[in-house]
Amino acid sequence: MSMSKKVIVIVGAGTGVSSSVARKFGSHGFKVILVARNEKVLAELVRSLETQDIEAYGFTANAADPVALQMAFEHIKRDYGIPEALVYNAAVIKLGTASKLKEAELLDDLNVNVVGALSSALQVIPDFIERKSGTILFTGGGFALYPSYELASLSIGKAALRSLVYTLGEELEPYGIYVGTITIAGTVAVNTNFDPDRIAHAYWEMYEKQNERELIYQ
Repeated sequence: MSMSKKVIVIVGAGTGVSSSVARKFGSHGFKVILVARNEKVLAELVRSLETQDIEAYGFTANAADPVALQMAFEHIKRDYGIPEALVYNAAVIKLGTASKLKEAELLDDLNVNVVGALSSALQVIPDFIERKSGTILFTGGGFALYPSYELASLSIGKAALRSLVYTLGEELEPYGIYVGTITIAGTVAVNTNFDPDRIAHAYWEMYEKQNERELIYQ
């Protein structure tokens, strides 16, 4: 196990965008740490990355549980070093109009869609400030700009996440920390413009260039 490799942590890892992002960064020599609540999916993702000669590890934690996230990050930092980059990719995606949303349900969804993003960022920000560098990327959605009444909870969550990116980004910029969001304005599907591998390329470009707060992927 090499401590010299740069580390990327992906919270809310699953098949699709996050596994493509893991592959992309892994192919550029990053050590990939995946955090997700489903142990089985996690194990399969790690195995699949390892078959492509990418050093990968999995940690089980629910993005909506700040204590579980904190424990996961403590392990990660102790065993693999301070991350170079954090990607937050967790979201609750389900149909439902605003008037049918129960208050508790909206709060639960926001815990994953927004609060977990802040919880994850808070795990690395002090280290990034101390080091005067670090990258935090959040997976945004077109619903932040064009809300869908049928996906009310997700639309509200993505709008709030976008505000978090802009406010956090401005606050942390003086410390050499880059915060950005890829606003995916479409449905992710293989062999389309929204192919996860193509989207992952946008994450890599954003990490390399660090010249815009938001990339609207459409």
